[in-house]
Amino acid sequence: MKTERNKLYLHQPEADAFSGVRPIYDRSFVPDEAYRQDLPDMQHANHAALGAPVAIQKVGIANFRLPLNFPAPDGRTLTLETSVTGHVSLAAGIKGINMSRIMRSFYQFKDEPFTLSTLRDVLAAYKAEVGGLDAFIHLRFSYPILQKSLRSELEGYQYYQVAWKASMDRQGRTRTFVDFDFVYSSSCPCSAELSEHARDVRGVYAIPHSQRSKARVMIEVRDGELISIEDIQQHCLRALQTETQVMVKREDEQAFAELNGANMKFVEDAARLLYGQFNRDPRVKDFEIACAHLESLHSHDAVSVIAKGLPGGFRADFSDFASLVC
Repeated sequence: MKTERNKLYLHQPEADAFSGVRPIYDRSFVPDEAYRQDLPDMQHANHAALGAPVAIQKVGIANFRLPLNFPAPDGRTLTLETSVTGHVSLAAGIKGINMSRIMRSFYQFKDEPFTLSTLRDVLAAYKAEVGGLDAFIHLRFSYPILQKSLRSELEGYQYYQVAWKASMDRQGRTRTFVDFDFVYSSSCPCSAELSEHARDVRGVYAIPHSQRSKARVMIEVRDGELISIEDIQQHCLRALQTETQVMVKREDEQAFAELNGANMKFVEDAARLLYGQFNRDPRVKDFEIACAHLESLHSHDAVSVIAKGLPGGFRADFSDFASLVC
């Protein structure tokens, strides 16, 4: 039956145009340069672009993945799976771009220690290779940092969601950005006061509410400067103090309760504390910070957004609060 179906397929009228062509894959064939030059290229063919004759703001690839080598401050190299989005803008009348060149640009740098400086080099390379008026790269990866327990001798890896971004406009001006997610505990000052009041006035045992919370710090790095992921993590830790823990014993859990009691904060407090920390770093040109406290009292979240306030900079218009659920 299988043979009969194959026989019917090979004798369909649509196959007549391929008379004499063998349905095989030739593993021994090796193309030479002349053969490559003869291959058709639709991007440069004399075919009009379909649809409206207008420019396209973004065209490229998303979620192309490869391992990149990130240098850690202690001299180690961390090889991390990285998701890449890359695109350029396309002028009206140009049919398309060679998208595989974006990927090839990354593979030129795959064995190098990858930093924000490397990202700028990749951006320049693929803009030159692909063309386009403006170019943009977005890398997303999960970065491990070893965290010590508060009082015991335990250690565990805390993972941070990080995005590196770079853009180049048609004049060749480059900008680099870092997005960093920091998960922490927020204990409500109002709930703590009410709990103490119940205990003092009525002798009733009460527990103030706390919740797992997340801050997303989005910074623009000043031209020529580098800032490590560890530096950003330390800024967040110094500002908020109550980062969630990885490995704990009872003494660590008690310490965490004390730490929360000493660092109670509303979502407005969290935003201002982070503002003060990042505003003091001269490597940070501009920033926007979004915080979400995932309320244990309410069925909704408490959120805040703050920006440095530079003219033409971040505008505190972040609204993707669903992405801050943790």
